[in-house]
Amino acid sequence: MNLLRPTLLTLACLMAVPGHADDLPSLGDASSAIVSPQQEHELGRAWLSLLRGNVKQLNDPQLKDYVETSVYKLAETSQLQDRRLEFILIDSRELNAFAAPGGIVGVNGGLFLNAQSEGEYASVLAHELAHLSQRHFARGVEAQQRMQLPMMAALLAGIVLAAGGGGDAGIGLIAGTQAAAIQEQRRFSRQNEQEADRIGIQNLEKAGFDPRTMPSMFERLARQYRYGAKPPEFLLTHPVTESRIADTRNRAEQMPKGGVEDSLRYQLIRARVALTYEETPGLAAKRFRDQLDQNPNLDAARYGLALAQIKGGRLNEARENLKPLLAKAPNDLTYNLAQIDLDITNNRLADAQQRVERLRGLYPSNYPLQQVRADLLIKQSKPAEAEKVLNDLIKKRADDPDVWYEVAEVRGLSGNTIGLHRARAEYFTLVGDFDQAVQQLDFAKRRAGSNFPLASQIDARQRQILEQQRMVKDMMR
Repeated sequence: MNLLRPTLLTLACLMAVPGHADDLPSLGDASSAIVSPQQEHELGRAWLSLLRGNVKQLNDPQLKDYVETSVYKLAETSQLQDRRLEFILIDSRELNAFAAPGGIVGVNGGLFLNAQSEGEYASVLAHELAHLSQRHFARGVEAQQRMQLPMMAALLAGIVLAAGGGGDAGIGLIAGTQAAAIQEQRRFSRQNEQEADRIGIQNLEKAGFDPRTMPSMFERLARQYRYGAKPPEFLLTHPVTESRIADTRNRAEQMPKGGVEDSLRYQLIRARVALTYEETPGLAAKRFRDQLDQNPNLDAARYGLALAQIKGGRLNEARENLKPLLAKAPNDLTYNLAQIDLDITNNRLADAQQRVERLRGLYPSNYPLQQVRADLLIKQSKPAEAEKVLNDLIKKRADDPDVWYEVAEVRGLSGNTIGLHRARAEYFTLVGDFDQAVQQLDFAKRRAGSNFPLASQIDARQRQILEQQRMVKDMMR
């Protein structure tokens, strides 16, 4: 964790610097001369790897797919020019989301617990994308008159660690007199927050959402945490004031009425996240039953109940709850993936395979479906076939440590020892453990033996990882 330790007093002072309330900065402006978009990109990827190695994450493919798809949808209508985005889903029930320089988008599980509609969820992400599109990080650096790269790295370290709810490490970092200094400063200036609200609400409307969901989200959060002793990180870094609520409400009322406020898919994802944070499957099932008692037509609650029953081993009951959902929407991917999970859990592998093959014709490149297919092949003791599926998947998700982790596992099962070590090296690189990555490639080179072309490939990759490690260390000096 020492690599993540920023100069916190400097961090606090820098983030209090006002930005400019103009539109998107041109690539030829002063901020781009000091911190280029490519520098932000490289810096952000380096710190993402360190953040991944220091916070617990949610690795649910369906949740990841939803977040990525929804944010890219918002990005399409945003002012964001560099759309090379990377995502991290943090396993924390605390409300938070953040956007760090270089296109890093972080979402806590707690956002889904608090955002009651898809519009509310989208309003938070639209606001964060506005921080990226307006390059508030680089413009803050500009105001500090050509801050050196190590100072920028320290600044970003503080942003991502605090935004991720860094647990004990985060508490240690904000201890003492430096914590008092930070408490008096805001991570984003009031001007930057107003700008992100203004641009975010415009993007929300352009993306097809009801712009009124942004002030609604702010109003409910203000009520919910008004008397809380410790507000969530999101409210500490994005204070919801009466004037801010009034401003967003006024802007929303001037926009055309209509737009999407909610969707069934979002509510299904919320059910998955809610199940994650219940103490037991039994308690989760009780909550979903209570919702169904109030509204028997609440499909998201029936879906959540089925998932809780699968997790709790009540497979026949889960099957009965999935039946009406599949009858209503036989090609719905979410419901079908739940049925496949049920069949695999019940060891009905032939039924699961038949359903997977049918869905492949409908959703040939879907990430969660490819992942489930690989899991099924492993369950069927076909690791070599599972490896082929995951090799195809890694071509599309080369920066996903969760996929590399499973690639390593399945290569080990199929006897591909060199491939196992190379996959582990990619996994460790993505989570910032460069020493382990280099060591895994050493193991792979030994296995390669006299295969000179293969050994040369491994050696070249090892040099790249060492260079990446050197870059991170240089930034911290």
